[in-house]
Amino acid sequence: MAASGSMSGKVVLITGATQGIGKESAAALASMGASVVMVGRDRERSEAALADVKARSRSDSVELLLADLSSMAEVRRLAADFKARHDRLHVLLNNAGAINATRKQSPDGLEMTFAVNHLAYFLLTDLLLPVLKASAPSRIVNVASDAHRGLSLDFADLQTEKRYFSFAAYGRSKLANILFTYELARRLEGTGVTANALHPGVIASGFGKNDKGWFALGAKLMAPFLITPEKGARTSVYLASSPEVEGVNGQYFKRSKPIKSSRQSYDEAAQKKLWEVTERIIAGSTAAAA
Repeated sequence: MAASGSMSGKVVLITGATQGIGKESAAALASMGASVVMVGRDRERSEAALADVKARSRSDSVELLLADLSSMAEVRRLAADFKARHDRLHVLLNNAGAINATRKQSPDGLEMTFAVNHLAYFLLTDLLLPVLKASAPSRIVNVASDAHRGLSLDFADLQTEKRYFSFAAYGRSKLANILFTYELARRLEGTGVTANALHPGVIASGFGKNDKGWFALGAKLMAPFLITPEKGARTSVYLASSPEVEGVNGQYFKRSKPIKSSRQSYDEAAQKKLWEVTERIIAGSTAAAA
């Protein structure tokens, strides 16, 4: 992957970094000189990914933190672990994602797709904002998806308890990523921290293969039509490193170019409401765990 810019002296945290575009992003940014902190869930797979990224990037400035991002307590521990090791953060790449064939609950009793894809982005970003602000200019990069198009959020059923359909749940979580990014960008104006979202493309990786049956079969049949993780990571790497987007805030990118997201994603009332509702959900999960 061609370098988008020098990252020497920069600290980058990447969630979902043990496979797919997360791992490719880690390798590319480490190759540019960044100190990369990879976040994974499974120790054995994560350590194998760490070794692979170090070898490919020829960098020793790559480390690993473990966390299950479906758990709000684990997200809090991840942020604490990071801050115990680093007092600077120049790029937060929220990349971890999930799609589930059937409705599953997180350790906090929340719908799993919503918990991993939206709540973890929101909470981790919030906890690391003081470090990002202290490191300005710095960047928040949220991996979303064009799967958000044509969908809207049902605030009366964010946990999809009434009716669950996997691809709709995934698409709505990606819409939530964009609504969150736009509201965050507005709140960050003047801080030196920027927030942007992106569509990486439809990637050939391990994504969606944890389920069995028709869901796994569909993923297998689609494989020949998908792009490689290396190609899928290019926009993430561009937004994390390129001087061309220094100061660019509150945009949605595809193939390293800003494009329009869906009409629903620009609804400022929905952006604000999602923010407020998310804060209440996270506060409730924290209180329940106490």
